[in-house]
Amino acid sequence: MRSIFSSLAVTAALVLAFGLSAVTYGKQGAGSPGDPDKYQVKIDNFSFTPGSLTVPAGAKVTWINHDDVPHNVVSTDKKFASPVLDTDEQFSYEFKDPGTYAYYCSIHPKMTGKVIVQ
Repeated sequence: MRSIFSSLAVTAALVLAFGLSAVTYGKQGAGSPGDPDKYQVKIDNFSFTPGSLTVPAGAKVTWINHDDVPHNVVSTDKKFASPVLDTDEQFSYEFKDPGTYAYYCSIHPKMTGKVIVQ
């Protein structure tokens, strides 16, 4: 009888520990203020996804090239420009001031997008 209670106590402790770690992980997951992957634009199939991204002032946006050809990210007002990004390479820019920032791939100019900073 004693071993049953010991087993139940151990099981309860494990369930409690797992539950607390899941809650803690959830608070640190995507969407937390310090999350460096919160604002991402994927480059794939000759397009930027999402095509329009709204972020707060001070946010860092990261573009990641998932395509099998090189691309870059160039703002139309010359505020930022990435180097040519090969597959799985990335570029980040911190948007400090509110406004709308249009950008394109200078290698494939039909690829366009915008970041709206509030």
